[in-house]
Amino acid sequence: MAAPQQSFMANRLLARLPEADYQAVAPYLEFCDLPKGAVLARQGEPVDHVHFPVSGIGSVVVVTAEGNRAEAGLFGFEGYVPAHAAAGIRKSPHEVIAQIEGGAYRLEFDIFVTLIDTNKAFRTLVQRSVAAFTIQLSHTAASNALHEVSERLARWLLMCDDRIKGRQLPLTHEFMAIMLAVRRPSVTTALHILEGNRFIKAERSLITIRDREAMEEFAKDAYGGPEEQHRLLMEACL
Repeated sequence: MAAPQQSFMANRLLARLPEADYQAVAPYLEFCDLPKGAVLARQGEPVDHVHFPVSGIGSVVVVTAEGNRAEAGLFGFEGYVPAHAAAGIRKSPHEVIAQIEGGAYRLEFDIFVTLIDTNKAFRTLVQRSVAAFTIQLSHTAASNALHEVSERLARWLLMCDDRIKGRQLPLTHEFMAIMLAVRRPSVTTALHILEGNRFIKAERSLITIRDREAMEEFAKDAYGGPEEQHRLLMEACL
């Protein structure tokens, strides 16, 4: 599938390009489906494509030498993955997976690197996207150290909600435990707290956001900072 006219481009990074620069990138974009569980990059292996999601949600996951897994960052239609591609590094230091099905436009790795070198507007937006993602990663580390599991889960659900249409998230307790790097019973307890406050409705493999505003207040400073920084960074490119 060819890339759409820029006015219909759902990936916000690509949609922000000046029209002439978008037209220079568009011929190389290829649409692909991202089913749940699709692996976009494997840790320690070379990357073939750089993805610009238009729907769905994905995670950048750290896998330790002993096989333990924890989410480092979350992404959707606001940017691209993997972030390290901007430095011309082909081997992935992390695993990148789709956690909620969607779709993306992708560029071959070598074409992406060439566009970074030759298209100033594209390079600037990519660099801003990397900066915003780095801020998200740092806040995730801080939240893991400072906040209760229920607050961390509220933050994570709010971040997911930012990246989907509607208010329903098809997520299992097991997957949320991996993403938060906690045991499954801790997720169950945190869900009970959020549901008891009527922020969400938790069903089997499905979370429905009921009161987003109240959940933002509950999350306190765990949520909002990186989102505001992302907005400011991208607006500065206009």
